[in-house]
Amino acid sequence: MGTLHPAEQAATIALLFGPFLILGVVVFIRRREEATATKRARLKPSIDAFDDDLAP
Repeated sequence: MGTLHPAEQAATIALLFGPFLILGVVVFIRRREEATATKRARLKPSIDAFDDDLAP
């Protein structure tokens, strides 16, 4: 069949690695969001307790 044209090589590489790169980005973003939510959940009870102490 012969060698691929440079544009065909680029398309082949994009199709080969593209889905994995996109998946990696999505996993990175979701883990960062979950870590932020966990930190907020840990801080929220202490903030609510502080607000209750100030209530008349």
